[in-house]
This record gives sequence, structure tokens and C-alpha cells, in this order.
Amino acid sequence: MAVEIMGDPGPSGRFGQYGGRFVPESLVPACMELEGAFREAWADPDFHTEFEGILHHYGGRPTPVTECARLSAELGVRVLLKREDLAHTGSHKINNVVGQGLLARRMGKSRLIAETGAGQHGVATATAAALFGMECVVYMGEVDTRRQELNVFRMELLGATVRPVSSGSRTLKDAVNEALRDWVASVGDTHYCLGSVMGPHPYPWMVREFQRVIGEESREQCRRLLDGADPDTVVACAGGGSNAAGIFAGFADATASSLVAVEAAGGAAMTTGITGVLHGMRSALMQSEEGQILEAHSISAGLDYPGIGPEHAHLGELGRARYESATDQQVLEAFQRLARTEGIIPALESAHAIAWVVANAGSDALPGGSTVLVNLSGRGDKDVAQVRDVLRS
Repeated sequence: MAVEIMGDPGPSGRFGQYGGRFVPESLVPACMELEGAFREAWADPDFHTEFEGILHHYGGRPTPVTECARLSAELGVRVLLKREDLAHTGSHKINNVVGQGLLARRMGKSRLIAETGAGQHGVATATAAALFGMECVVYMGEVDTRRQELNVFRMELLGATVRPVSSGSRTLKDAVNEALRDWVASVGDTHYCLGSVMGPHPYPWMVREFQRVIGEESREQCRRLLDGADPDTVVACAGGGSNAAGIFAGFADATASSLVAVEAAGGAAMTTGITGVLHGMRSALMQSEEGQILEAHSISAGLDYPGIGPEHAHLGELGRARYESATDQQVLEAFQRLARTEGIIPALESAHAIAWVVANAGSDALPGGSTVLVNLSGRGDKDVAQVRDVLRS
């Protein structure tokens, strides 16, 4: 029997040499409690029924797959979009926070904390906290609070407290640091609702499983649309990598589709990084030879992270997925191109995946006439003011 490529990493939380649980001793019991609770819940049909019911009736699932006729004609490849931008709160993040919110309630926790970069995960966590009647605190780098002012207000409107982080680069990495410090001090009544497939075990596995619905849905939708065939290539952006892991989970083992994750050129841990430990995990990281974490840069706050989830590092090492990058300029052009050809404004994060498709259409990486499925992980309302300012400067 073949071993699953994207299966259960087991108690060690290892994906090959990556993953694990590198946390202070005070957090080891919390991580083990969380793993046990998740394994129990994920094996419980009643948990799945409630989880799937909320995603359907509240979250707007299933999200559609949209054919991009005009963009396809321009590029010479058939472009399909998995429309996570149409899910409640405007991104794929709702899938994970509903799952973790239900799990936190099952564990008797009354408080959710989260980190956020672009604000999408913060908004989704605040939404879940409001839905389940929980206190919510979101940590966000000062740089990101300025470029994502609308999402800060959305979180506050939903009842969350947003705590700006002024240390380090004042972006996503530093928000994660502060959230972990909070969790150490408040673990008794608090659940850390980590937003991506990163961090200590069980988070990379658990978040991927909550996001697996993206891949499972889109595989079946594509087969109906493509007369039983699978897309030749599946593309998603990647910072920590939860939307990519979610869609890849539907294709890595069940199909021969090529998998491509697109990082920000200024945060391309898979192509320029070194193996190391950060935020409780062993993975590919942007760091110096002395082990000092380097600052990432991206026009997209959600991809402004100097690492990637450990399962992605493993998929890249196996050769099952390829990891590419897109520059800020390519992203801005893709953002505008999708808006003008299809009437869809993508999140800057998602525009990285579109940028890769535009750059590679007709090449050996994406041959003319082939079919590509892009995970449109979020909508671009939050980015319009930022893009306007950049284009006018």
C-alpha cells in the first residue's frame, strides 16, 4: 500500500526532516492537549457534521470554480479559479477558524488569540469568536495595521481587540512572536488560533486538514467541468502556505496534476532559504549563515513572512510540488489584469499565483492548451487603497 504524501505526520509531527514541536517546556502540555483533542474531534462524525454544516450554511461552501474565458484567450491556456474569495469574510481563512473555534469550544476554552498579516485571518478569527461567543485578541505588526487599516476596523467592529506589535520588523513574524508569548501566559483559558500551516505540531497538520475542503471540492468540480479529467497544473500563493496546502491536499495523492506554490520574491524561503527552526517548527527559513532570521519583504502583507510551513518544505524536497516566486511588479500587473479581463479583483496574495500563470503561459512549465487551476484565496477589497497609492506614486 502506497504511503500518503499528504497524510498524518504521526505523534512526532514530522514531514520528513521538517516539522516537529520546538516550544518552551511550558507549552508542551498545551500542544499535546491540542493534538489529542484534534485527533478525537477529527475522528468524531458529529464534529464533522457540525463543521461542514457551519461552512455550508454560514461560510458559503462549496465555493465555485470559475472559468476565465477572456484571460484564457489572451494567455493560450485554460484558466480556472477556485473562488475562495467568495467565502464568508472574503478568503479561505474561514475554513480554519471555524474548525479551530469548534475545537476550542470543545476543549472548554473561552478566549481566542491570533496573529495576522494582511488582516484576513484576524477578521476570520474575530468572526468565529463572535459566532461562538468568545473573547478575541489579534496581534498585528504596526506596519500591517497601517497598510490594512480597513481590516483593523473590521476586526474591531466584530468585537476583537487588535494589539499592534512594534518589535522587530513590525510585520507578521513579530505578530506570531507576540501571540506565542500571550499563549504561554494564558494557556489555561486561551486557544491560539494559528492561521497557517506553520508553528509547532499539531498546527501544520491540523490547519491543512481544516483547509483540505478546498482541494477536495475543487478536484470534484474540475472533473465535472473537464469531463472526468484533472487540471494539468494547480497553482496557489504561499506565505505560511495554508491555502496552498489546502488545495494541494486534494490533488497530491489522488491525481498526477503538477503542483506549484508561488512565494513573494522578497520572502522566497523555498528558493533562497536555509533549514532552521522558527516559531516552533523546523522548516526552510530566510536566515543568515549565523542563523539570524532575515526580514522578508512583499507588497502583500500576508506573504511578508521569512519562512514556509514544514509540509511545503517536505513537498519541495520530494519534488511533488514546485516553489516559484513573483516580484511586486509582476503582482501589481496581475492584480490589474485579472480585474480588467474577468471583473475579479484578487487579494495581492492571490495575485502572486495569477502572476506566475501570466509569466509562464506557453512555456514548458505551463504549455499552451493546458489547463491550470488557480486557488483565488482571497478578494482584493482590502488592497485597493494600497494599490491605488502605489500606482499613483
